Amino acid sequence: MRWYPAPPLLLLLSLLLGRSWGQSPGFRICAFNVQNFNDAKASDARIVHVLIRIVSRCDIILLQEVKDPQGSAIKTLLVAVNRDNERYDDKYTYQSVSSKGLGNSANDMQQYVFLYREEMVSVMGQHQYQKNHSFIREPFAVHFHSKRTAIRDFVLVPLHTAPHQAVQEIDRLYDVYEEITKKWKTQNVMFLGDFNAGCAHMTHSNRKQIRLYTKKGFYWLIGDKVDTVVYDTTDCPYDRIVVHGTPFLKTIKPASAKVFKFSQEFKLPMDRVLKVSDHYPVEVELRSSAHLVQTMPLVILLGLSVIVQASLKAL
Repeated sequence: MRWYPAPPLLLLLSLLLGRSWGQSPGFRICAFNVQNFNDAKASDARIVHVLIRIVSRCDIILLQEVKDPQGSAIKTLLVAVNRDNERYDDKYTYQSVSSKGLGNSANDMQQYVFLYREEMVSVMGQHQYQKNHSFIREPFAVHFHSKRTAIRDFVLVPLHTAPHQAVQEIDRLYDVYEEITKKWKTQNVMFLGDFNAGCAHMTHSNRKQIRLYTKKGFYWLIGDKVDTVVYDTTDCPYDRIVVHGTPFLKTIKPASAKVFKFSQEFKLPMDRVLKVSDHYPVEVELRSSAHLVQTMPLVILLGLSVIVQASLKAL
């Protein structure tokens, strides 16, 4: 059997259809309790190097336990991340949106901070939940929009609970859900963060006290048997991701919700890992927007098909 080189048009069609039918890159959302992130941590080059590698994997990443009232630590991290990304052809620029300092103690005021790729997603609005005596660190909701995701508009709601009242605070996320869905007229809501949702802080029997379990339409993507803590002596699913609504759930890539154990991925010794955090990040991927084949006019595909068939007959 004689071999013939593929005609240029055939190669072109193969390229187009291959890109259309192939797997499109997902849109990764991450949450990471970075444990007392302040100017001292931001000035440690070894810590920042690890954080750059973690942040750069995510299109949006929530950072918790940020203690940065002047914003200088986050600015240092952003400069480092963006400088690192400039080394590559597909460079991205990260921006940030941050809550105010939250907490009951002047010595432990923490911020929720989202870092996001401005080429991939934009911030449409933000909302600080303010009901008194509901949370130690009230959720800070951010409304995002992206043309790169199958679901264009969605709200991310972070929570870092106080361990001693984790069950009550997780339950009150339902009140937050009701408030923000009325405010932004959307059901596409994702809750994420260090819920302390495991071990002694939240047991299986506590589910009946939590409306995100008892109400329909909420899906817990990080399971009870997942360990999100660095220490070998504990096995607790503290960090969680919960989404509301079947439409939002359908846009999530199957099996993409997981813990990112950067100690293994980056081959780091435990002492260096613990300088970064005692938690691992959790993450999930959204499906990308419509494939090329869905947007390419059918007549063009048919025309190319006819040309390719004619070329093959001529061989």
